[in-house]
This record gives sequence, structure tokens and C-alpha cells, in this order.
Amino acid sequence: MYSMRTTHIDQVDLNLLPPLVALLEEQHVSRAAERVRLSQPAMSRALQRLRRHFGDELLVRGPEGYSLTPRAERLRDQLTTAVTHLEQLFANEAFDPATAAQSFRLAVSDYTVATFGPGLIREVLAESPNSTVRCEVLDEHAFDKLDAGTLDLAIYGRVPPERYCSEHLFSDRFVCVVAAGHPLAGQTSVSLSTYLRWPHLTIDIGQPWIDRALEPLGVTRRVAVSMPYFALAPSILPGTDLLLTVPERVARRNADPAQTRILAAPRELSQLEFYAVWHPRFDQDPSHSWLRGVVRRASESTP
Repeated sequence: MYSMRTTHIDQVDLNLLPPLVALLEEQHVSRAAERVRLSQPAMSRALQRLRRHFGDELLVRGPEGYSLTPRAERLRDQLTTAVTHLEQLFANEAFDPATAAQSFRLAVSDYTVATFGPGLIREVLAESPNSTVRCEVLDEHAFDKLDAGTLDLAIYGRVPPERYCSEHLFSDRFVCVVAAGHPLAGQTSVSLSTYLRWPHLTIDIGQPWIDRALEPLGVTRRVAVSMPYFALAPSILPGTDLLLTVPERVARRNADPAQTRILAAPRELSQLEFYAVWHPRFDQDPSHSWLRGVVRRASESTP
């Protein structure tokens, strides 16, 4: 006679689950053994262990073969649902953007928005119409937000810290923009010495690209005006002697050729490299992988 006892999951040998399912469905030891690729003696031992565990015979031999006990019939009914849930639990997770309703949070500069933001938003909403996109200002707190899990992805204009996952998206180069009436307007490029003689309009978004490039040279520029917006900066230039240094894509998109001129920046200013950056916890997440693919395609489609 078997006795019932309270059992916690950590006391259960989950290796007995496949033999149990096979025995209850096949109602035959040999067929159950063949189904789960066990020898018949191994299946018989598994049945004995299951009988001890449940305090019940489970399978009872009769004139026409085995039959299930009432306890075994209840177990079979319960396992119909439980096994389905377990299969879903251990299956590879999938993400279907067409049916998902997810919120994606990105940290971007207005440079990123102006460069490929419209294409990115269109593709996200076209592929996942029930999802939402929240774009936040890319600032010095972006990595803290990645760590805290309040941000999914940042588009960052330099090599990110090694502790984060990243993917290179595209490159850009610096150019200088001046007013059409500026003394430098007739030139095609600016040397470093000339560059340092003029007052500067700078874009401050927590990524001091220019100053980082100048620091190893032991020189600094004089910043007369600072603002956080790439798109509006060229409109400040007319009527001033200010010199604006921005990525070329920003200049071509936002500088009015009737009022400004674009010059090649000093060669000492290195090329810009832009990366998608995310926390390692999201690296294998299917929805995040899809988002990164959308960002990649949107950036590749930008001229």
C-alpha cells in the first residue's frame, strides 16, 4: 500500500515526467518505453518510482491489458494542460511584431532624428502597428538608464563602454558651417590654426566630440554660444562670425545654402562613428533583436 505525502518541486525528479506521460497515454509499458527511447526494464523501474511517489498503482494489469486507476486518469487530464504549458515554457521564445503591443524607448539626439528618425518610426509602426516608440533626449544619463532598464537602446556617436553591447551603424564626418557673409565663406576648407581663431557655436548634448578631438593636441576653441539642437543651429549663423562644427549629414539637411556655406573641417577632427548601444540583458531578447534590425535598416537607407 502506498502513502501520500506533501512534495515540493525541488524534491521531484523531473526526469520521471516523460515516462509518466508516455505510460498514461500508451497504457502499456513496452510501448511507453519505445516512445521515450528507454529499455523496458528502465521503464518498469520508472513505473515503480512513480507508484511510490503518487502512492497509487497508476496502471493495473487486467485480462485485456493495462488500465488506468482513477488517480492515473486524473493525472492524465491534468498533464494535458501542464505538458502544453511546459512545452511553451521551454520552447524558443518568438516575437511577432505584427501582433505585439510593446513600448520601445530610445535615446537619440536630434541629429539622429533628423538623419533617419522618420524612416525608423515609419518602419516600426508599419511592422508593429500596435507598438509605441518613445524617443528621449540623448544626454549624460543615457547609460544610467540602460543600466536601470528604463531605456532599450541609445544611438551613440562614439565607441561605447565595453560593458555594453553595441553595433556599428554608420559613419559621418565633420564639416564647418559659416554665414554666407563670413570672411571664411569663400574657402572650401579650414585649417586648424584658422579654426581656432574664430568664435564657435557648439552643440552640447553630453557628447563633447570636438573638444575630445582637440584635447590631445593641447588646444582649445572659444565657444561663444552653446545650444542642444543640431537642426536649429545653422539658422543662428547669419549675421554673425560664429563657426559651427557638425556632422555633414546635419549640415546638408539643415543649412540654408542661400545664407550659409559648408567647409571641410580641419583634418585633425576625426571621423564620427555611430553605434546602437544596449544593455547585455537585452542581447538575446527577440523583441529587442527585432528593434535593432529596424534601426539598422533605417540607418542603412539614409543617404
